[in-house]
Amino acid sequence: MEAKPPSSKKNRRKNHNQVRTKDKRRRVGMTSALIGLAVLCAAGASVWLYSTATTIKTELRAAQELVPRLQTEVLRNDIKSLGNTVRDVQRHTTNARNAANSPVWTVAATLPWIGPNIEATTEVATAADDVATLGATPLVNAIQSLDWASLIPSGGAVDVAGISSMESTITSAAYAVSSSHDRLEDIETAGLWSQVSEPLSAAREELRSLRGGLTAAATVASLAPPMLAEDSTRHYLLMIQNSAESRASGGIPGALAVLQVENGRLSLGDQVSSGGLDVMIPPLAVDTEQVQIYSSRLGKFVQDVNLTPDFPTAAATAQSMWKSKTGLTVDGVISVDPIALSYILEATGPVGYADAQLAQLADVGLPKELTSANVVKTLLSDVYSAVEEPALQDAYFAGVAREIFAALSAGRGEAKGMVSGISRGAEEGRVLLWSSRVEEQEQIARYALSGSISGPSVSPGQFGVYFNDGTGAKMDYYVKRTVQLVKECPHDGYAETTVRITSTNTAPSDAADYLPAYVTGAGNFGVPPGSVQTNTVAYGPVQANVETAKIDGQNAEFAPYRHRDRPVGVIAVRLAPGESKTVEFTFGKIVQHSEPNIVVTPTVQPVTDVILPTENASCG
Repeated sequence: MEAKPPSSKKNRRKNHNQVRTKDKRRRVGMTSALIGLAVLCAAGASVWLYSTATTIKTELRAAQELVPRLQTEVLRNDIKSLGNTVRDVQRHTTNARNAANSPVWTVAATLPWIGPNIEATTEVATAADDVATLGATPLVNAIQSLDWASLIPSGGAVDVAGISSMESTITSAAYAVSSSHDRLEDIETAGLWSQVSEPLSAAREELRSLRGGLTAAATVASLAPPMLAEDSTRHYLLMIQNSAESRASGGIPGALAVLQVENGRLSLGDQVSSGGLDVMIPPLAVDTEQVQIYSSRLGKFVQDVNLTPDFPTAAATAQSMWKSKTGLTVDGVISVDPIALSYILEATGPVGYADAQLAQLADVGLPKELTSANVVKTLLSDVYSAVEEPALQDAYFAGVAREIFAALSAGRGEAKGMVSGISRGAEEGRVLLWSSRVEEQEQIARYALSGSISGPSVSPGQFGVYFNDGTGAKMDYYVKRTVQLVKECPHDGYAETTVRITSTNTAPSDAADYLPAYVTGAGNFGVPPGSVQTNTVAYGPVQANVETAKIDGQNAEFAPYRHRDRPVGVIAVRLAPGESKTVEFTFGKIVQHSEPNIVVTPTVQPVTDVILPTENASCG
């Protein structure tokens, strides 16, 4: 065999380079293929993420658009449609939740640059489905079987067992909504895309509102059986406030009556006008802070127990006065005003006079029957012109309240309208409740229904404006007011807020001659007939200070106080017929960062006409 000639170094180097070139080309080709595959995967994932995001958004929007229909069907008691609608809502929220739990979406939530947005969207979808599945569906099922008439008296009694049967369902729904709300509140919004943060904020707000309503409903379902004396007998002092003579919680107590409850059965017992209770000598004890602001009259006259805006104080004092007068210790106090009575009459329909004395008074120019349209004007104005004797005026006021209550306790009218009317009165501060039992009052104190100026029902940024008559008459029927918060520019690193109160005396110029002396006061307390004098009381948030007060832009003297660590400013304002004045209290050193809100004495006016939107001062 012939041997091959040995390869030269040059040939070996050439072959080696050729191999390296081929390897490099293979590596480049493989890398390009991998990059291409990665690009395709990334593009596919992006398309998938976009598609998933679109699905979640579309399904949640579809569910949200059905909510107004749900509300309408509940109000119409359209049971069949209600069931179909809630199933449609649940189908949309379940689709959104399933999309948010898809593998690609779940993996994307771990990525640093889009993960927080993906995770926030998932939480919104999860919360929506929980609310629909664990909250709305059980509630709708309960509503479908609910006898609305069981929620109001029928034949003088309330179906306590029917209310009790709703408690577990409402409590479970409230828990589901509350848990969803808390989960969304824990999400850090800084750095989120606006497309995510805005729906998140909207969902938080909706759940916050829903949570408040359901929690209140759960409390009612829990409290109603014992407070309606399911296994005992209870007595409540019913206090009807007369808004024509203002007091901080509404109006002077014009009529008092004992409401007896036994296993849901209601009956009205002893009834007197506020003038029928003796003056307390010595005055009953009230804490020093409130006596400094409102004087010892708080514990001296039942007409003045609610000079303080703190209803638990007013109610406990009224309880003590009633015991001193009658020997009966009532189990609680319920307060309503004539506007709340008009809401009840919307449901009961017109009410006539079973009492012969009331029917006789109606013959002198008062309506033959009371309706939601005429009851306020009749009680707060017309009666004073038609009936000259103050004792008969008071008797008429008390008698009308009794007639309306009789219609309520008999179950007259449309049940849901009755529930809606009473709820509306509570929301506007026209219906207030206090229980002498500590464990019950602790639950009531969580809501505005308690009329408390401190505690869990009072938000950290809450302001308050309250009116107490200084005329000694019934002129507040003619006073129109607006109240507005103005967020001022920060000062020394603290927030400042001005409370602006504008009051107008709409009485005619000849009010001194035109209106009865009982209405004008006849100058008996130093106020010219036809004029109105009001002690305007403004509360700020805890730990803040009341810095200045102005009347029509001019600095004014005012009395500064503190009540439960809240700053209080008091200033007296007198208005001649046709006159308007604006009072401004500026509060500084506000350390709370929550959004401010305001509570105002309920007056004859609709609350929406009194409280104006918050204004932001221009800060240069």
